[in-house]
Amino acid sequence: MVRPGSSVHYPHHPVRTFNKYVLNPIVRTVAGRRFWYAAALHHNGRSSGRAYVTPVVAQPVSAGFVIPLPYGTDVDWLRNILAAGHATIDVHGRHYSLAEPQVLNIDTAIPMLPARLERTWRRLGIAHYLRVRAEEQHL
Repeated sequence: MVRPGSSVHYPHHPVRTFNKYVLNPIVRTVAGRRFWYAAALHHNGRSSGRAYVTPVVAQPVSAGFVIPLPYGTDVDWLRNILAAGHATIDVHGRHYSLAEPQVLNIDTAIPMLPARLERTWRRLGIAHYLRVRAEEQHL
């Protein structure tokens, strides 16, 4: 297990800034829908309690999901989920309750993933992953 905040922080990284303020608001409108690749992760702010939706890639694994952390462990949405210990997610039109969030390093996460994702995520240099237990909610 990896402790939050242990990765490199890129506060002014241009791709991260573009994604946060331009791409994510657009992707949020379709994230979690049946035929869309991105999931909609619902969480609440640690201090404000404000409800947030963050588009993520969520790979189904045994009893839950693995979510890559391309910007490392120093991101607000991850800190929110770790502090609360729970969240919800919409994946391919289905709604799940998430619990037991755990940050994993690449060596622990990769054996849970399909080979195609291992190759892709290694090439992208993603070193940390969030593992969550999931239970489908029928709304």
